[in-house]
Amino acid sequence: MPQPRLIETAAPQDPAGLVLVLHGGAARRGEVAVSPTQLSVVRMIPIAARVARESSGRLAVFRLLNSSRGWDTQHTPVQDVQWALEQLRQRFGEQLPICLIGHSLGGRAALLSADADGVRSIVALAPWVYPNDAHGLDASGRQILFVHGSRDRVAKPSSSAAVAATMARTAEIGYVTITGGKHAMLRHGSEFERLAADFTLATLLGTSPSGTVGRVLAGETAIRI
Repeated sequence: MPQPRLIETAAPQDPAGLVLVLHGGAARRGEVAVSPTQLSVVRMIPIAARVARESSGRLAVFRLLNSSRGWDTQHTPVQDVQWALEQLRQRFGEQLPICLIGHSLGGRAALLSADADGVRSIVALAPWVYPNDAHGLDASGRQILFVHGSRDRVAKPSSSAAVAATMARTAEIGYVTITGGKHAMLRHGSEFERLAADFTLATLLGTSPSGTVGRVLAGETAIRI
């Protein structure tokens, strides 16, 4: 079976927090290894780079390449996230807060990893989820931002909204709808990236962003932009 891999975007010597960026990507017949050049992987590069740049060297940022494409029920991306978090803890220590940023199936993996040790916050970008995914999941104390385009025809906004409603029983939830946004996050791409970076820096470094993320952190739970 192919093995998961970590790709370093930024690794300061003494970071204040850890960021793990998770890609999406549809399944292929059989166990197909993830390619660093597949579009779903490449799409996350500017998001990881923006978080690293705007943190000014205060955050360690890594991208995870899953062991295989899609969601294999025998070995899911959640297990790859668990592996990656263990690798990062061994390298940087057990005490640093962690933010998971995931797109599509990566968003689902991030949300289903909400109860992992050290996870403080999650950004779920156009997450491909089932409406009942969060039932029984303890996300107590986590801060979670959902960002979904209104014109996403791959991952249903109604499904992510249902998951957000369930997780709001234990976690602090913000749900942002990007009018006209689609699944690939190319249209309004800078908006997806800005929201991910602002929320990550606010939850790990205590910055005080204005705009949409500022409204989320002030308590607004559903925003359309």
